Formats: sequence, C-alpha cells, structure tokens
Amino acid sequence: MKRRKVSNMLGLAVLAALFERPMHPYEAATVLRERGKEADFKIKWGSFYTVVGNLEKHGFIEAVGNVRDGARPERTVYRITGAGKAEMEDWVAELLGEPDPEPSRFHTGLSVMLALGPDVVDRQLGRRVAELDRLSAEREEALAKWRKEVPRLVLLESEYELAMWRAEAEWVRGLRDDLATGALPGVAEWRHFRETGELPEDLSAFAEGGPE
Repeated sequence: MKRRKVSNMLGLAVLAALFERPMHPYEAATVLRERGKEADFKIKWGSFYTVVGNLEKHGFIEAVGNVRDGARPERTVYRITGAGKAEMEDWVAELLGEPDPEPSRFHTGLSVMLALGPDVVDRQLGRRVAELDRLSAEREEALAKWRKEVPRLVLLESEYELAMWRAEAEWVRGLRDDLATGALPGVAEWRHFRETGELPEDLSAFAEGGPE
C-alpha cells in the first residue's frame, strides 16, 4: 500500500464529497452523515477539521470563498483541486484493486483462541453467528427497501457487506460443527491443557492448522 500524504480515510471521504461540488466543511460533514458514510469510512468526527486542514496543506483542496448562514460565523468553502482529483482516483483504484493485508479483529482472535477452552470458544462463536444473522436479516430488509428508491450502483458496498457477513457466518458454523464432532484435530489435547494446565508431550496437534 502506498504511503499517502493524508492517510486518514476521512480524507478520501472529504475528497469524494468535494468532487461533487464545492462545500464548506460543515456542509461536507452533513452530507457524509446523511449518506451513512460513517459506517463505510469509520469516521472519527473529532479529527474532521484536522483532516480538512491537511488536505489543504498538501494542495488536494483549496479555499474559494466564504459564506455566512444567518448570525453564524463565516465558513470557508473548499473545492477539490486537480491534484486532489488525481489523489482520490489513485486511492479508490488502490482500494478496489489491492486486497487488504491487515488482519481483522476476528482473525486476531482466532490466532489466540487457545487461551480459552473449547466450550467457551464454541459459546462465543455461537454469539458471533447469532449477531451476524441479525445483521444480515436487517441488511436484507433495508436493501429490499432501498432498491425501490435508488439504483443498485449506489448500494454495492451494502451488498458486499451482506455477502461477507453471510460467508463468515457459514464458515463459523462449519468451525463450530468441527469442534463439536471432533473433526478439528487437537481439540482433546486442547481441552486437557485447559483443564489441567499440562501441555501434551506431542504439541503437533496444536500446529496442524498451519504455520504460525
């Protein structure tokens, strides 16, 4: 992944908003909120004006004037620059074309799940599946409504998220089945270790899942 002058994903969200038309920061933030971009970009609003300032500092946006709304202080209106458009396009192309190598929280949890016992892991995985099913059902219902109002082109990120939730739930169900049936090697040794604190002499059972 490229090292970017403004690496906060909020910067990309601001560039995308200003790509439509010039806006002052408060208006851009309002547009992003109204479109539900908080979920897409994991926006931390406390850093919003800092990100706007960094975009301006690096020449990705520029001030084009000021506006006043009633008795409120004047607000600076910004527009995206040519450099900003090039940065936005390159950033989007990277996001679409390059898989993210960063491990997810779930990935990390799986890597250290032996810190818990098999029964606890199974219980927590059951909670995860139930939550994934709930999220999927809500998203399916929402998509059915949204498709009547807006084109599919602007719903693709929601479709993708739904597909990922469904796929993850299916995989986790399979893992729970393997834990329950003993199809996953090393479960007996794992359980023994958790109950007695004694490591088995042959630790290969814990390594059959692949290299560390």
